[in-house]
Amino acid sequence: MKPIQLSRWGCICLIVCSISSMAQPSPVNAKPNIIVFLVDDMGWEDTSVPFWEQLTDRNKRFRTPNMERLAREGVKFTNAYATPVCTPSRVSMITGMNAAHHGVTNWTSPRKDVNADAADVALDTAPWNWNGFSPVQGVPHTVYATPLPALLKTAGYYTIHAGKAHWGAMGTPGANPYNMGFLVNIAGHAAGHPQSYLSEENYGNMPGKATAQAVPDLEEYYGSGNFLTEALTREALKALDEPVKRQQPFYLYLAHYAVHVPLQADKKYIQHYQDMGLDEAEARYASLIEGMDASLGEVMDYLAARKIADNTIIMFMSDNGGLSLAPPRGGTPHTQNLPLRAGKGSVYEGGIREPMLVKWPGVTKAGSTVSQYVMIEDFFPTILEMAGMQLYDAVQTVDGKSFVSLLKNPGQTDSLRTLIWHYPNKWIAEGGPGINYRSALRQGRWKLVYDQQQGHTELYDLVADIGEKQDLSAVYPKKTSALLSLLSEQLQRWNAPMPVLKASGKTLPWPGK
Repeated sequence: MKPIQLSRWGCICLIVCSISSMAQPSPVNAKPNIIVFLVDDMGWEDTSVPFWEQLTDRNKRFRTPNMERLAREGVKFTNAYATPVCTPSRVSMITGMNAAHHGVTNWTSPRKDVNADAADVALDTAPWNWNGFSPVQGVPHTVYATPLPALLKTAGYYTIHAGKAHWGAMGTPGANPYNMGFLVNIAGHAAGHPQSYLSEENYGNMPGKATAQAVPDLEEYYGSGNFLTEALTREALKALDEPVKRQQPFYLYLAHYAVHVPLQADKKYIQHYQDMGLDEAEARYASLIEGMDASLGEVMDYLAARKIADNTIIMFMSDNGGLSLAPPRGGTPHTQNLPLRAGKGSVYEGGIREPMLVKWPGVTKAGSTVSQYVMIEDFFPTILEMAGMQLYDAVQTVDGKSFVSLLKNPGQTDSLRTLIWHYPNKWIAEGGPGINYRSALRQGRWKLVYDQQQGHTELYDLVADIGEKQDLSAVYPKKTSALLSLLSEQLQRWNAPMPVLKASGKTLPWPGK
């Protein structure tokens, strides 16, 4: 059910009521605190927590005891999805819109009016929103929408951003987390990865060497020996002291730069992986994972020490699948997420299936599992429902579906729900499995993959074939045709961007047309 859209007067009344309730804080928050713990480029199996029916060899490689702890205390989602690359997922989470709908279909350059697509001899870029998301109307090449933190702030939440933002380009409103409704911003800006994780390199802020990826706001940690993940965690927890003291509900969006490249070693953890015999790139990657997990543990310990764990929701997610380009990863390219196919940038499962955990004390059953598939735009309506906001004033049409009912009843299933991925962009010059100019759709056990450039369609049964090895489109032509029609109709409703042929200037046809 779509939320009722309030008038401006109704929104003002809500704000006044929220301010009035804030003026007289009660010993116990009426609203739950909410923490979103978002990891960058973390694969489905880059953890000791199994998100499949069995423990995989990759699960055995990593040490993530705090993810194990969160899984024991909360709910594990085994079919959670994001988009193939970072910015589309982050825009979907903050707006509730599918990437094909908001049009930020690729990662955004930190510099304004720069299209991040790789060059192509045959195709001109699709008319996507390469300046990203904007909370202000009228900014060229952006999607205008009402951001989630702004809505939470009107409801009385103390809103904190820490880590990677990457919603919009420099010089646009979307680059600055304060414009999103955050009261505190720690190290968030237009860039999508850090120049350096090392305090010895001032996180990239070295005279004469700093680039757009240099991480801001952490001067006090320069030369301290604190890895970036640790510094961000410390600052986030410091920021929490204020709402905890006020007994005001808070929303913490802790979006780590880890485990994005550059793959630099977290010295606290790398020796173990070197001793395992991993090559140097994979040892560095695993140390980034363990450092991220240590951050999760620090957050959970903080909540327990302040006696607010029982009123705090923790939501753990990754923004896209694990990187499978080698280098910078070690090993053979596109094998790093096996048995899932491919990795970041791909619409195959390795590029979009994510580790997801949720703990909501008093609501979720400890150690439970949800097999129903969910999508990253679902976080928007879910968080608003958690905050008690059944009515809110947003300019966009929300595509996501709240998964609160799944948290209360994890056995629910909806095999008719349709998820859509749309990537009308060229991510990397050399391409790869499921990479560049692809769309996909999931309904129930079925997964459709569509090559926009070739007009070719594949069909997979994810229940029987999680590795997407056997194309069944010729075996089930009616099912393939029906799903292709669903995909095409939805992309047309959203007026999704499509690539353009250089030779003719014509847009590539919709799927099946």
